[in-house]
Amino acid sequence: MTSAVAVETVQTYLLDLQQRIVRELERVDGSGRFAVHEWKKAPHEPLQGQGTTCILEEGRFFERAGIGFSQVSGDRLPPSASAAHPEVAGCGFNALGVSLVLHPRNPYVPTVHMNVRFFRAQPQAADSGPGTWWFGGGMDLTPYYGFEDDARHFHATCRDALAPFGPDYYPRFKRWCDEYFFLKHRSEPRGIGGVFFDDFNELPGDASFALMRSVGDHFLPAYVPIAERRGALPYGEREREFQALRRGRYVEFNLVFDRGTLFGLQSGGRTESILMSLPPTVRWRYEAHPEPGTAEALLYTDFLRPRDWLATV
Repeated sequence: MTSAVAVETVQTYLLDLQQRIVRELERVDGSGRFAVHEWKKAPHEPLQGQGTTCILEEGRFFERAGIGFSQVSGDRLPPSASAAHPEVAGCGFNALGVSLVLHPRNPYVPTVHMNVRFFRAQPQAADSGPGTWWFGGGMDLTPYYGFEDDARHFHATCRDALAPFGPDYYPRFKRWCDEYFFLKHRSEPRGIGGVFFDDFNELPGDASFALMRSVGDHFLPAYVPIAERRGALPYGEREREFQALRRGRYVEFNLVFDRGTLFGLQSGGRTESILMSLPPTVRWRYEAHPEPGTAEALLYTDFLRPRDWLATV
């Protein structure tokens, strides 16, 4: 395996990315400001580390927006992290990343998720080998009401983020995203996807890091034009009700399947920072199905299925 990038280099990039996104989202919101909470694990805890959680709640545009940076280390990788790397099960580790979820107030503006991260696993014994490293990340869009031009824009930006590294990465990571963000118990995609990758170390260290950076740097161009295009659309109680029901699917995925959530909880991470991704208001209703022919039904029939959104781009 080629050499890894220094943890300090990744940390510098991630902290800068977090601040760039915070500044731009404050501009989009227009009134809300992110509260900044710097935290550090206590010395006696098994997981060591620190982070910065930036949270905006009850803004004009965003009902909740959370952007967290964390850097944690421990003596033993949790099962969610070592499942794909059994050779380093039980190793010490260092993990750092930026993760965000944005829940806009207007139901015509999609919820969005993005994260970029770096793992380094090291055997405890000095003579046990060099260990391993990998990058991961991606972004995905979860609309409540479908707009094809939004989906095409989001996917085109994801494609552009990966294009400098080869033509195969976008279709491969798009397929991975479609398969990952899928509620198996409902046989239903969470949204319209995007790109997702994990355990990535097939390029040299600097090139793998550059790929991760490109994904992070393309988040704002992928999302902000959609948010600003839809943010002024009028809505009423019907749209808010449907938004709350669909947010329930988001909660189900994050608590049952999401690997990052499971890693954080299994490793003893900071619970408030891990669960800031959950929406502030949500509903579940028994056998809730939209009326055929409605805009709500169109989300299921035309958007919540794997599609080649760039077939005509």
